[in-house]
Amino acid sequence: MPESVPVKLAHALRDRFAQLAVCLAAALVCAVFVWIVSDLVRGGWAHLSWDFLMDSPRNAGRAGGIGPILVSTVLILLIALMTALPLGWVTAALLAEYVSASSGFGCAVRYSLQVLAGVPSIVFGLFGNAFFSIYLDMGFSILSGGLTLACMLLPILVSTAESGLRAVPDAYRLSAAALGLSRATTLFRLLLPAAAPALAAGLLLGIGRAMAETAALLFTSGYVDRMPGSLLDSGRSLAIHIFDLSMNVSGGDAPAHASTLVLIVALLLINMAAMRLTAGWQRRKIVSE
Repeated sequence: MPESVPVKLAHALRDRFAQLAVCLAAALVCAVFVWIVSDLVRGGWAHLSWDFLMDSPRNAGRAGGIGPILVSTVLILLIALMTALPLGWVTAALLAEYVSASSGFGCAVRYSLQVLAGVPSIVFGLFGNAFFSIYLDMGFSILSGGLTLACMLLPILVSTAESGLRAVPDAYRLSAAALGLSRATTLFRLLLPAAAPALAAGLLLGIGRAMAETAALLFTSGYVDRMPGSLLDSGRSLAIHIFDLSMNVSGGDAPAHASTLVLIVALLLINMAAMRLTAGWQRRKIVSE
């Protein structure tokens, strides 16, 4: 029986209301982002310059720049990613392709990752201080800070990569088995390229959390704002520098806003680069098929 005109009108109004609610929610998110960025630009734009990016901090950060801070931040991030990415993605491949979803081992690993994902960052900092800084005698160093961040990134990298691999259609696996391809070849030549968007999403989330982390690095990488000479030297990350300028340094609001702008721009550039690389990878995959 065809629907009556009032019923059709009610359905149309409900669809229009749902569409309007979605648009309003998206606009609200964009408005919050624009509000935050505009406040940072208003407070720190005048402080930004090439010298600010290259010079060392002076007068507790009120003068000078953030050159050593940026170097320490990049080193900590590289150590964290170089440690966490191989371990996280291998674990994800093991859980998705080689371990049954109902096995006890798989359930134990997933439960451990869920617990790790809910652990506060300050607890990771205390663990990193006790294990890396004291027990392994690394002290307050860039190395201990990067390894602590690697522990924090593992739940994000494993969960996103496993979800991406499980989302790949089983037709890929069945076709590869029919052609006589080994499971390792199928994983590296078919499944990982197909799951590239999920891998990129996990990587971006991990980079964002690592660059914005403060509490864990206070206990591991340290507070020193000079240029690091090695990975065993103490180094202040950009997030810690922003925290110190905002909370402990009177008159440090302008350099804190400028440092935050640098952090946000770096995150935006990393996101744009990762999305372009992922899109290019997907296009090459489609063309090759």
